[in-house]
Amino acid sequence: MASLTFYGGIKEIGGNKILLQDRDTRVFLDFGMSFGKRNMFFEEFLTPRTANGIGDFLEMGLIPDIKGVYRNDLLTHFGRKAEECEIDAVLLSHAHADHANYICFLNEEIPVYCGQAAKGILDAVQETSQRKIENEVINFKKRPLFRKDFKAPPVERSFRLFKTGDKLKIGSIEVEPVHVDHSVPGAYGFIIHTSEGTVVYTGDLRLHGNNPKMTHDFVKKAQDAKPDVMITEGTRIGSKKDDRTEEAVYAESSKIAKQTQGMVLADFNFKDVDRLRTFYRIAKEAGKKMVISFKHACYLEKYSKDRKLNCPESKDENILILKPKRMTGTYDERDYAEKYIKERLDYPNVVTAEEVRKKQDNYLVVLNFWYFNELVDLKPVKGSTYIHSSSEPFNEEMEISEQRADNWLAKFNLRREQSHCSGHACGQDLKELIKAVDPKVLYPIHTEKPGKFRDLTMKTRMVKEGQKYDV
Repeated sequence: MASLTFYGGIKEIGGNKILLQDRDTRVFLDFGMSFGKRNMFFEEFLTPRTANGIGDFLEMGLIPDIKGVYRNDLLTHFGRKAEECEIDAVLLSHAHADHANYICFLNEEIPVYCGQAAKGILDAVQETSQRKIENEVINFKKRPLFRKDFKAPPVERSFRLFKTGDKLKIGSIEVEPVHVDHSVPGAYGFIIHTSEGTVVYTGDLRLHGNNPKMTHDFVKKAQDAKPDVMITEGTRIGSKKDDRTEEAVYAESSKIAKQTQGMVLADFNFKDVDRLRTFYRIAKEAGKKMVISFKHACYLEKYSKDRKLNCPESKDENILILKPKRMTGTYDERDYAEKYIKERLDYPNVVTAEEVRKKQDNYLVVLNFWYFNELVDLKPVKGSTYIHSSSEPFNEEMEISEQRADNWLAKFNLRREQSHCSGHACGQDLKELIKAVDPKVLYPIHTEKPGKFRDLTMKTRMVKEGQKYDV
């Protein structure tokens, strides 16, 4: 008997946690953080207590209370007995936090299957982030963390990398990962053959990006499999087909950059390799150097290991790395630098804010909102432009951040421009995709509007959290 149980992604965008059970084999499809659920109870200065182990996360429903799933150090820290691991694998569709981050809580015996680019992104995130319980995906420190344990090596998770064309045998199931196009590299959908039938899981995908062929490859494979069940994302199920493509972002932003008399600042997610390449191309064609952070340089070095991504290297002649202001004093700067910065301080293309502001027309600076305090040192001249190349705010918390961003822009007389295309398929594309695959049953997740899928097919079934569905 094969079944599916959904523990996340239900009437929300993200937080996917889907348990597939076939005979004695139990596999999770993604195990992500639900930003919506987390934000219901916690914020910047009110966070889950790690001193309570896994307790606050279980109590507030941020993760499901299932036996044989979690790290025993967190269970015993919470006052529960250690449990024998009962999960055979996690199939990770891609490296966005809403699909990957809560792997941090899982028992270390559970192997994580993912693409090479996804693993590189997770490596970069861990290398450049302060260690916290909610981002320890690659490895983790056992809790409780006493002073004597700080120098103890972390526990490493087992990652098993795959590519399109591979066939993964996990217990009684066989998995075919197939690449899809999304706003992050290394994204995959899965065709899963169980003893009772075939399950197709889209992960997150789109057809309007730079690589629609990848998504078409997945659709063709899924169609040929004649699936009994299809689990599909539906982030933009209510949206109409539009012309917001990556090439449109390039055309708009390139025109803005060439017309700007002053500094060009670009705000985009550095995990989005398509967007990274777009702004690198814009900077190069406009005769500007692209200025990035040390964190970005770390990402580039992970990307460069996969030649198919076609990314510039961190020491590229058209790239400069901005040294933080706190490290330009007379003291030994290495004493004040994180490890990933220390290892790159001697790069020949490191530049200071003072050097950038002297000839502002020469630079395109990648600057995310959370680093806007760098504007105090960069001092953009009048006529400079800020290009926001991420999604518009879609909840109250994001709207508050947006207002703060506008305050910064007004303070420094920066003109704001918006240019973005989504990482998710529009409603029309989803309709055509589902029609092509033609599953016997459709489960919509990763959407706030699952009911709209009823308009697409009578085969749609609404998902309830924690309820088991037969394949």
